[in-house]
Amino acid sequence: MNTLTDSQALTHHEIVTRDRWIAERKRLLAREKALTRLGDEVARERGTLPWVRIDKDYVFDTATGPRRLAELFGPHRRLVMQHMMFTPGAEAACKSCSFMADHTDPALPHLAARGVAFVAVSRAPLTDIARFKARMGWRFDWVSSFDSDFNRDFHVSFTEEERARGDVFYNFTMQPFPQGEAPGISVFIKDNDGSVYLSYSTFGRGVELMMHTYRFLDLLPEGRDEGDLPYTMAWVKHHDRYEEAPAAAAGGCCGSRA
Repeated sequence: MNTLTDSQALTHHEIVTRDRWIAERKRLLAREKALTRLGDEVARERGTLPWVRIDKDYVFDTATGPRRLAELFGPHRRLVMQHMMFTPGAEAACKSCSFMADHTDPALPHLAARGVAFVAVSRAPLTDIARFKARMGWRFDWVSSFDSDFNRDFHVSFTEEERARGDVFYNFTMQPFPQGEAPGISVFIKDNDGSVYLSYSTFGRGVELMMHTYRFLDLLPEGRDEGDLPYTMAWVKHHDRYEEAPAAAAGGCCGSRA
């Protein structure tokens, strides 16, 4: 991973008095407040999106047996789902999707307090999911969609034939995509009679909302410092692999895409 040396940091930044720094900080603060207000406005618009009723009977393989989509909510009426890239036969889930998932467990009690369930879904068989989940030490629910059309219907899995044609439907547009799996987040609502509705989905860089490590990095003078990397998130590893020697650069697993 690229990092700036202390001398580079000093060379690339003007050194000023405290009063000058406060003046410059207040100028930036005005921009930050405008961004916060815009974020609040977008969140309100997100809450007014129409819903889509899920009529297809999806069944998932879970640690407690086969479960339908409505049964993944537990006692809650709202469900946040991570579409996690884990191809059947792979040794591990995508390292960038795993980076997302690393931020989840501490949020679980807070989500539950607001009536929200969380589940990750992958196409890998449940035995592989259980093995990798134990390796990562995660507690969140993680189910397999191996025997269903769920991933393809939600446009996070693509066949070789689809990719060979040049474009797949991802992030609400037709575009080339380098892999057969893609990341995403979806939100579902369950009503009193058990009907389930899709209220929101986000893909591409939208999934960064789960990556609050990036929020810390964005505070630094060098920011994420990914400009010279072979692809965004090239520095990310599974959290139990950071002590290993750097591997040769390879294609991004699910690095941020516009």
